[in-house]
Amino acid sequence: MKILLKNAMVITMNEKREVYREGNILIEDDKIKEIGHFNGPDDCDEVMDCKGKMIMPSFVNTHTHTSQQLARGLADDVDLLTWLRERIWPYESNMTEEDSYISTLLFCAEQIKAGCTSIAEPGGQFVSGMAKAITEAGIRGKLANSVMDCGEGLPRVWQRSTEEELARQEEDIKKYHNTADGRVKVWFGIRTIFNATDELILRTKELADKYGVGVHMHIAEARSEVEYAKATRGCTTVTHLNNLGFLDKNIMAAHAVWLTNEEVEMFRDHGVKVSHNPASAMRVLGFAKIPRMLREGICVALGTDGTPTNNRMNMVDEMWVTSLIHKGWRLEPDVVKAEEILMMATINGAKAVGDEDLYGSLEPGKKADLIIIDPDANPDMLPVHDPIANLVTSMHSTNIECTMCDGKWLMKDRELLTINEKEIIRLGKEHAAAICKRGNIHLPDRFPML
Repeated sequence: MKILLKNAMVITMNEKREVYREGNILIEDDKIKEIGHFNGPDDCDEVMDCKGKMIMPSFVNTHTHTSQQLARGLADDVDLLTWLRERIWPYESNMTEEDSYISTLLFCAEQIKAGCTSIAEPGGQFVSGMAKAITEAGIRGKLANSVMDCGEGLPRVWQRSTEEELARQEEDIKKYHNTADGRVKVWFGIRTIFNATDELILRTKELADKYGVGVHMHIAEARSEVEYAKATRGCTTVTHLNNLGFLDKNIMAAHAVWLTNEEVEMFRDHGVKVSHNPASAMRVLGFAKIPRMLREGICVALGTDGTPTNNRMNMVDEMWVTSLIHKGWRLEPDVVKAEEILMMATINGAKAVGDEDLYGSLEPGKKADLIIIDPDANPDMLPVHDPIANLVTSMHSTNIECTMCDGKWLMKDRELLTINEKEIIRLGKEHAAAICKRGNIHLPDRFPML
């Protein structure tokens, strides 16, 4: 297949951050063949005139819980322990493999419509279900199990030994890693230091190095976490992980809110990647030192987290929130600029998951993972004086007209092509209700129900 996209404003996100005001992109099979100002060949299978539109790399969501998609709205306005022990653990521990598949497929529908084609799952239920959905939807996924070998209050089904947890992950790697033409990969996961022995942490890192994959872990997420680490390990989370020799370039640190300045330098020195989840953090976690991390040269990417902590699984919204919160708490209007945020959502995301040579920017030889944006789709994004600022602060997901991954259209003219949207919405509601029933999860009525 040869596809020619012509006459668009092309935001490449390449090393020089080049933008073509009226550029063309030639796609051959799954890769970008040519980009810039050129005359397209006569033998294209598809030619699309994109005059007045923008083309940019599709988004990379570096921290998101596919298994929690059916739990949207289950845990609003509650403290952390209620959130965890009365809502999320009963929900997740009562999921079936089919629930995981339906949840992930509904999640994929939302991601594609918001321009995201690559995700990193830090630890969900049933990698088998996740992998099936990712394969069918046509996006990319770094998938991991929710891994815990200790901790108070764990449901019985999750009470496993270190050996059992490690063996389960190795089995998933052997079955699902590098499937779906390489779009599905399996990483190792560690839920949090609350639920991981030092043996699990160290042996997980050894296995990740052996298989050449990453480790995705919630690190320094909450103040209570670092206080727990002090009480049980003698120092804060990041310092303890550093003392263990765990920190490395294949570690994805989700949230990373409660770091000292010295611990930021530890991340820098060891090449640790950070997934910044601004909307989730604003719920209860706090303000991460993202400006300092960026100044230190740490690879900071963006993530949505899961529906029970965010409710909006939308990378467009995450860019907007990122553009506001750091300016606000630091009272510095130029502290995190629009171009930095666009990097975090694209090329930094690809770097964070080890795929910067494959996608994250529009360049010849890279995968054709891209989105087409129509600024005129609604008045919210107009006028476009500064296209980069508009993409970060004014765009809505409804401005995204088409989404492509691996050279294949996943959405055209806002219509999903790989997922039956109406059917998966119907199934999602059915499965969500069934999980809540099995988990005995009941929410109080906020207003009198008549």
